[in-house]
Amino acid sequence: MIPAAYYENIYLLIVTLMTFYAMSLYNRWGKQYNSKNSSTIVSLLLLIFMIIYIGTRPVSSVFVDMANYRQNYDVLFSEHFWFDKETDNIIFDNLFYYMASKRISFGSWVMLMSIAYFGLMFWACRKVFDKDVLLAFVVYLAAFSTFSYGTNGIKAGVAASLFLVAIAYRDKLWISIPIALLTYGIHHSMLMVIAAYFIVLFFKNPKCYFIGWIVCAIIAILHIKFFQVLFARFTDDQGAQYLLATEGGGHLLAGFRPDFILYSAVPIYLGYQMLNKYHFKSITYSFILRLYILTNAIWMLCMYASYTNRIAYLSWFMYPFVLLYPFINREKDQLQGKLQGKYLQYVVYGHLAFTLFMMFIYY
Repeated sequence: MIPAAYYENIYLLIVTLMTFYAMSLYNRWGKQYNSKNSSTIVSLLLLIFMIIYIGTRPVSSVFVDMANYRQNYDVLFSEHFWFDKETDNIIFDNLFYYMASKRISFGSWVMLMSIAYFGLMFWACRKVFDKDVLLAFVVYLAAFSTFSYGTNGIKAGVAASLFLVAIAYRDKLWISIPIALLTYGIHHSMLMVIAAYFIVLFFKNPKCYFIGWIVCAIIAILHIKFFQVLFARFTDDQGAQYLLATEGGGHLLAGFRPDFILYSAVPIYLGYQMLNKYHFKSITYSFILRLYILTNAIWMLCMYASYTNRIAYLSWFMYPFVLLYPFINREKDQLQGKLQGKYLQYVVYGHLAFTLFMMFIYY
């Protein structure tokens, strides 16, 4: 078995190699690169590998929350199952209780979470980027938070992957809305994203979102904590604890984060260019961009909270989608030549480079 300490390094090595491979296919085939070629088989093999690789990881404190889940699972193992209506995460927690009470092995539960996390992620990539699923999936795997939320923040990770499916079906609200609402039962923090979803659904002026994000950035820079305290009044006890505490589990998790702001700003700046300079017209892209900007702006209002990265993830899980959509999508013929070719490489490799820099140098 692979030692837990090497898991992330191996994951990033594989993702890096697959990124170069996917881009080589894209550069070789150009417009002929689509879901009908061999990249479909490769993407499915990559999905299966990720599910097995993460789903069979050892129980270790390296993965933080995993050790806590194992301890709780052992306590509930073979206990009488009861459906807890009062729990914060009614779907996730009751599934956890049920599997433990039925003496299903902890490894089976971990594998199920891995299937849900990567499977839903792949489903969303397949739906949104049907002609470029391999490249889209690889870019998502290379995102800054993808590994950690597949091994540590498991509830939030699965909820976010399910919400991606809701976004993928945005054109069919009778499917999208119920799926979005289901995410709250997996992790209660998705309530903020769900609320943002409905705001974005009806309020469609991108200019206001760009201005609002800048205002929120200024508020964060000025260390104004009024909204952080205000939000704490409307959340549960655990959420209030995160919002009102000023120190996380490590010095990197709390306080003003200019690196996080710059990271978050990249798809926003790109989105502004797409809409105003290149006049890229896409209902789907505009929706995803507005949703990302709004949720990210809310994070900046809470930047000084404990474990601010967990709040930031409520926007970051959309990061690869909003970053890639102008380049690989059904409407990409609107943007020809240099924008699709050379600029796409800058985006993909720059995205990967940031993750590698944060993991191996910054941290």
